Amino acid sequence: MLRGADWQGVRASLIAELAATLDDAARLRRETDPLAPVHGFTLEQAYEIQRASIALRHGRGEKPVGVKLGFTSRAKMVQMGVDSLIWGLLTDAMLYEEGATVPLDHFIHPRVEPELCFLTSRPIARPLTLLEAAGYLAGVAPAMEIIDSRFRNFKFNLEDVVADNCSSAGVVVGEFSPDVGDLANRGVTMRFNGRPVAMGSTGAILGNPLRSVVQASRLASAAGLTLPAGSLIMAGAATAAEALAPGLHVSVDIGGLGRAEFTTGGAI
Repeated sequence: MLRGADWQGVRASLIAELAATLDDAARLRRETDPLAPVHGFTLEQAYEIQRASIALRHGRGEKPVGVKLGFTSRAKMVQMGVDSLIWGLLTDAMLYEEGATVPLDHFIHPRVEPELCFLTSRPIARPLTLLEAAGYLAGVAPAMEIIDSRFRNFKFNLEDVVADNCSSAGVVVGEFSPDVGDLANRGVTMRFNGRPVAMGSTGAILGNPLRSVVQASRLASAAGLTLPAGSLIMAGAATAAEALAPGLHVSVDIGGLGRAEFTTGGAI
């Protein structure tokens, strides 16, 4: 039986191995079979795998730019078959210019979902209350997240999706507005080539998207992380995700905040 330092060494080695597997899958655009059913890691260990995988990206020169929340809407929980809020880490390599063409050959089986993106105005180093949240923000923007599970057929359990950085693959952010105080019930419409494919409300994001800032502050604090000023906080999806295909003009309009858009190029 393995004990003490021996067990810790085996655990660290396994976490590094699984992190490398997921990093290779994302980097090489090559799907992999689910890992949790084979290796039986816990949710806590899944976050360790996630951080180790992102550390490999940092080692190649990618810079941290913020965090994303996942499963903040009931629609996403139902779509993905899970019931817990999760979070992942963003790097600068995940940012795509608003209005530009996003090559789909950067992904395996990408989907897109409409969101709000917050920009922090000062460091967040402790859990915030809802009353405090707006005071830590420089602005909010309409945004879309491209998700791309590295698991075969987009099938996973909670531990797998967390280890896979919550399927985060790309972010498109529109123009920031300082109007962060009244976001609880704004209309959200996502269109493909001008045709509505998803409609909802910002109220689907935890009832009030500012609660995503509160949750991000709590999760980061529990992980021993500080979100620097200028960090992005992707609040979570307002609707279920839609699959992307080449040759699309993709846009999201959020009432009173404006629009974000991109086009798709390349082949899946």
